[in-house]
Amino acid sequence: MDKKLLLIILDGVPYRNWRRLFGNLEGWVDSGDARVWKIRSVLPSISASCYASIHTGVAPATHGCTGNGNVFRLSQPDVFAQTRLGGGTTGAVAHSFWSEFFNRHPFDYVRDIEYDEPDSDTINHGRFHTMTGYGQSNQMTPSDVDLFGTLTNLCLRFGLNYGMLHTCTLDSMGHRFFHESQEMDHACHIMDEMLAPFIPKWRAAGYEVMVTADHGQDERGHHGGRGALQQEAALYYFGDATGPSEDTVIDQLQLAPTILSRLGAPIPDTMKAKSFLT
Repeated sequence: MDKKLLLIILDGVPYRNWRRLFGNLEGWVDSGDARVWKIRSVLPSISASCYASIHTGVAPATHGCTGNGNVFRLSQPDVFAQTRLGGGTTGAVAHSFWSEFFNRHPFDYVRDIEYDEPDSDTINHGRFHTMTGYGQSNQMTPSDVDLFGTLTNLCLRFGLNYGMLHTCTLDSMGHRFFHESQEMDHACHIMDEMLAPFIPKWRAAGYEVMVTADHGQDERGHHGGRGALQQEAALYYFGDATGPSEDTVIDQLQLAPTILSRLGAPIPDTMKAKSFLT
């Protein structure tokens, strides 16, 4: 496999705040270096259920994860495993749920916090955090620039074909302050500012880049149900593929087959949705 792609997931950002507050990403849209679409999450629009659907391409009713309290090793083919079948190397910098879904369950704080397993048939290079102790008064989230740097380190050291990064910072802030607040305006601005220097580095290293969210959040900092604020986010794409018109709403189930298509990896029959890039 000679193609490379990175998926960056900023947890819990509604569409209107992507378009309003992420000035660097929007600047690249204006310059033609990126394209942006609206993407709609599966139901329930809760984090773990969305994580599972993003990488398996099937709905929660099929994969069985009904929420954050129901995390287990998934049985469906996923993006990591299919990339490995196609001869690629995979890596993830993310919340521990991702390791449990796509590598091993339950999560072991020593074994699974950091691993390099070149022969694994799923995630070869994992760097995970648990957010143990998370609550209203303490987010327990790592600095996002540390996560971006860690993913870049994995790309440079191991030549990842597919790398995925997930951060809960904005989701956690949103639950505490709600998205229509001064605190969230600032948090989104800082995230955009920290992410921006890495995108040209990743592009120079030959990566297509997607930046999106797993779901949105509503006026009361909630998600899980139906509605534009809870389900809809933005998806920014940096690369040479052809995509749909800008008013197209992408189904979250299209992400997995699109990623595999761009990598040239086999798309399993379980992924029924169509790639939105050609």
